[in-house]
Amino acid sequence: MSEPDQLRLLAVHAHPDDESSKGAATMAKYVAEGVRVMVATCTGGERGSVLNPAMDRPEVWERMAEIRTEEMAKAREILGVEQEFLGFVDSGLPEGDPLPPLPEGCFALVPLEEAAAPLVELIRRFRPHVMTTYDERGGYPHPDHIKTHDISVYAFEAAGDPERYPDLGEPWQVSKLYYHMSFTLPRTKALHEAVLASGGESPYTEWLANWDPEKDISHRVTTQVACGEYFPVRDAALIAHATQIDPTGRWFSVPLDVQTHAWPTEDYELARSLVDSPAPEDDLFAGIRSSAEIA
Repeated sequence: MSEPDQLRLLAVHAHPDDESSKGAATMAKYVAEGVRVMVATCTGGERGSVLNPAMDRPEVWERMAEIRTEEMAKAREILGVEQEFLGFVDSGLPEGDPLPPLPEGCFALVPLEEAAAPLVELIRRFRPHVMTTYDERGGYPHPDHIKTHDISVYAFEAAGDPERYPDLGEPWQVSKLYYHMSFTLPRTKALHEAVLASGGESPYTEWLANWDPEKDISHRVTTQVACGEYFPVRDAALIAHATQIDPTGRWFSVPLDVQTHAWPTEDYELARSLVDSPAPEDDLFAGIRSSAEIA
């Protein structure tokens, strides 16, 4: 059982490495402030590709599930967070036209009520005040990311209802639910312009040339957490996922000092709230810290 009077954050992600590419600096900041942070990883990433050329070897592919678990352990230690796997099997990213059917038994095909059960149990056991997850698009249209959104919204409601999942622990109502808003047009433009101004080559030139402004999500941002000083921790955690992250690739092509100057926050949309926390916010725990009693 969690200790009273300690703030708690639960970050729900689809695969190992997602926690390090979305909200990692925020988590590191809160850990440094004494917040308990738990990462729920829905799948083991078993069907992921090897995205780092230096790791693209037969013996790596043969041990993909085991290696991704090892990588997660390293990233967890770097970030200073707690972490649990929810036990589902990676659905893979279907490719082709038409798209092939998803593999039998994968996470995306598990019925919603069944898929949400391990998350409800974890919420009731860990008792977070705040949850973070992906928006309804999954951040990008991977079936596991969309499913992660679905179970997070469902569990946010169900965990506090004593009539639902009565065998999974005492009910606990999370106070706030946030969606990651990582790739907004203003942020991408700011980084692009800053790296050009520094004399570097922007990794975002092609993105911006093909960006449909009507699909920008920046108007949904309610909360910006200043965490630039923790970008190095974020990057170290990313590099720990060696099969997924090429340390010479796009993620690291904008120097840290440029990033920190141009856009030193991680951004979120407050999707659900049971406390008074008017936007704009600069703290995921706004409206909670001021409570007379933190359960």
